[in-house]
Amino acid sequence: MSLPSGEPQNICATWSPHSLPCPKLLPQTRAPSHTLNSSAPSPSSLPHPAPQTPHPRPHPRVRTPTPTQSPLPYPELLISGPSQGSHSLVYPNSLLQPSKNEQVRVGDKKKNDPNNKPQNIFKEDLNFISRQWTQILIRGIPKFYIHFSKCMLISYLFQALLETQNLLRTQVANFTFNLGFSGKFYHTGTEEEDEGDDLLLESVDEFWWFPHMWSHMQPHLFHNESSLVEQMILNKDFALEHGIPTDMGYAVAPHHSGVYPVHAQLYEAWKKVWGIKVTSTEEYPHLKPARYRRGFIHNGIMVLPRQTCGLFTHTIFYKEYPGGPQELDKSIRGGELFLTILLNPISIFMTHLSNYGNDRLGLYTFLNLANFVKSWTNLKLQTLPPVQLAHKYFELFPEQKDPLWQNPCDDKRHRDIWSREKTCYHLPKFLVIGPQKTGTTALYFFLLMHPSIISNLPSPKTFEEVQFFNGNNYHKGIDWYMDFFPTPVNVTTDFLFEKSANYFHSGEAPRRAASLVPKAKIITILIDPSDRAYSWYQHQRSHEDPAALKFNFYEVITSDQWAPSELRTLQKRCLIPGWYATHIERWLTHFPTSQLLIIDGQQLRSDPATVMDEVQKFLGVSPHYNYSEALMFDPQKGFWCQLLEGGKTKCLGKSKGRKYPPMDQESRAFLSSYYRDHNVELSKLLHRLGQPLPYWLRQELQKVR
Repeated sequence: MSLPSGEPQNICATWSPHSLPCPKLLPQTRAPSHTLNSSAPSPSSLPHPAPQTPHPRPHPRVRTPTPTQSPLPYPELLISGPSQGSHSLVYPNSLLQPSKNEQVRVGDKKKNDPNNKPQNIFKEDLNFISRQWTQILIRGIPKFYIHFSKCMLISYLFQALLETQNLLRTQVANFTFNLGFSGKFYHTGTEEEDEGDDLLLESVDEFWWFPHMWSHMQPHLFHNESSLVEQMILNKDFALEHGIPTDMGYAVAPHHSGVYPVHAQLYEAWKKVWGIKVTSTEEYPHLKPARYRRGFIHNGIMVLPRQTCGLFTHTIFYKEYPGGPQELDKSIRGGELFLTILLNPISIFMTHLSNYGNDRLGLYTFLNLANFVKSWTNLKLQTLPPVQLAHKYFELFPEQKDPLWQNPCDDKRHRDIWSREKTCYHLPKFLVIGPQKTGTTALYFFLLMHPSIISNLPSPKTFEEVQFFNGNNYHKGIDWYMDFFPTPVNVTTDFLFEKSANYFHSGEAPRRAASLVPKAKIITILIDPSDRAYSWYQHQRSHEDPAALKFNFYEVITSDQWAPSELRTLQKRCLIPGWYATHIERWLTHFPTSQLLIIDGQQLRSDPATVMDEVQKFLGVSPHYNYSEALMFDPQKGFWCQLLEGGKTKCLGKSKGRKYPPMDQESRAFLSSYYRDHNVELSKLLHRLGQPLPYWLRQELQKVR
């Protein structure tokens, strides 16, 4: 990637604090004695209005109250807390830009001062990054969840926010706090706190705003969408009454609830009430490791990855910071927090209201961080509103638009914010992946005869196949998928499964399946790929496909790049699934060989009982079902059927086992040549897996010699 020449270009960065409990703010006379460097502010030097009465310190120090200190019950205090941040997009020209005399100043100290150098960062490392990246996007939208007003927002704190916003704008162009609101708690505090609420609402235009939940409830606890809509309408009415803008298109859910794992009702309610286009979470795909967090788009809402900054509800005093105050300073001064900004093109940070009272570690951290980034890098930060920022993110990372769903039960944090009315038992233990026209429907029919094996419910569009992992159905989410599966009577012995024959050659299905059901076993059936191609052509003719009716089989398989698009599409569907080794290798990239069973389709047709014994052993299902006694060959239909009481049989429908005219020799010769290399690769793969070669493959390999 080439590096832009000339001066560093302006882009956009943002950080955001998160809404969680905050303590009661109480004045205290003891002032903290710490600074990171002389030019960056310490908590004691942060902006504040002058007190009306003499006070021995620049701003009141406040401590977390005990229940007896607060007029409100402690659990109610846990409901409030603002969040803060600002977003900036950055094009670095050179990430490290020392002056000619190598005395880059950090505050009043020089570059060679070891206490002010980036920790564990080498100049060469930064220059390497600058050579690789042409864009870095840092986002931090200040999000103060103003739960009016269980967290004490009094006049001096409000004034400090305004002054801090102005200070940050000197280093982050147009920096603006993005305030979240839960209107239920408006005017529910002391007289002084209520005055703080009013003061804030008198200055609505000074900030950006986004809706939180009306009562800070977690959305995944609402199974009914209408209940969520009700709560949101209450908050919207509050916003309209007080002149709070409602069109920013951004929202955050308490504790990431409903964002990921996806709670479909939340996304629908957000769109109906607020027209939400953007949200953010720390939970996709997992909280840790943080470097793997990604964005995705679901139901038209862009979900941005959020980072952590080391400030939580309990980190409110500098000297009591976990590991000591030096840990916070190290994180800012080239440590984890600095690296998070440096290495993430977009970073979103959320803090809590408690970080802006007490020792005001929120203000201390981000003012020092902005100063350090300015002193040690060429990054220029400026803000973008959330929707613009989200579009910029997915311009940089278009490959992240498609989500990769995972099993919510595999992560405790995900289980905690997933509806209790949902269960992971509605996921399959094995998949029959195809390919098409190899006998997958017959296998599906035989599997259903087993008392412990249960298939998905039928789809109104694709019948017995769900077709989730390979197409647009995947974007409907795992709730949609799991609704196809009944609740097993015995979760240990019952085996849910699904058969979707177009999974086999799908480029996306293996990765998606391995992400959601990594322990699932995979079953595929192989027949002579030439026969499979011909069978697909005849299948399409029976369904009156225009291209199949217009062109004969040889014309289809030999068409060239100038052929009509519908003919080329039919040709691909005939030929590409027969690249057996290629597709199996793709599945083996995501699943271990012990979870894959390859069935000889000819043997399934001629001796299904033996094959089904092999399948039962592979699955580990019990009790053992005797297919030899349960199947009978029907000479009229030409295939095996289920034997019922009284000697009656139950067979597949009329569409199965059709008799086709034999393939012409010219087509047979062409396909034998076309699949020669693919069959050789398949033989090598089966040898590697320790599996015997099917009869049809041995016959084809003899033609190669």
